[in-house]
Amino acid sequence: MSVFSHVPSRQRSHRRWATPLIVTLSMAGFVWLANVEPSARAEVLLRWGTVPATLFQPSQMMDSLWEPGSLSLLSSLFLHANWLHLLGNLLFLLIFGLPAERSLGPMRFLLLFVICGMAGNLSAAWSLDDSAAVIIGSSGAVSGLIGAFLVLFPRAELAIVLPLGLFLEFVRTPASVMIGLWATLQALFAFVGPTFGAVAWWAHLGGFALGIVLALAMRRGVARRLRQRG
Repeated sequence: MSVFSHVPSRQRSHRRWATPLIVTLSMAGFVWLANVEPSARAEVLLRWGTVPATLFQPSQMMDSLWEPGSLSLLSSLFLHANWLHLLGNLLFLLIFGLPAERSLGPMRFLLLFVICGMAGNLSAAWSLDDSAAVIIGSSGAVSGLIGAFLVLFPRAELAIVLPLGLFLEFVRTPASVMIGLWATLQALFAFVGPTFGAVAWWAHLGGFALGIVLALAMRRGVARRLRQRG
């Protein structure tokens, strides 16, 4: 099954560089991590991933957050556990991110991605308390883009491609319905917790909620920007 977003627009096409930049950084991070020696992989993840046990220790919190080269909440956004993890996030980034960047502009879009991603990983770290588990991935950031997409394009549709035997069937459905179902599942899985896979569900919820809030705050500026573009 594939999903495509359909967002009607009368605006002229402008260059979008934030989404390609995020894709490039994510792929570079994946290739770099894949080439780390297995014996050193755990140490690398502990240094560049978000580790709740370190993050919430008062004696180490400031070092963990602000030490140059060790901004774990930020660096963890561009590391992924495996290629399925990476491709899943990149797919949703392209579906929801490209339309969002077109409306927000590259700088606002990049700011929203980073803030939602860091907040999402912080939410996941908080839910795991003092766990030594490592949180990596841009799921919180991508979830923030989904929340922003819902605010920016409330009447948008998603075209779902369903394989039916030898044929492909295109089914259009309101994006608000699909996103609502997705958000409900994230909430359910968050309360099921680790029994439903090693996924930081709270990162999804935290990023999604903040994406809605930030998009609402930016909406007036976005409307002014689109009017100026004509």
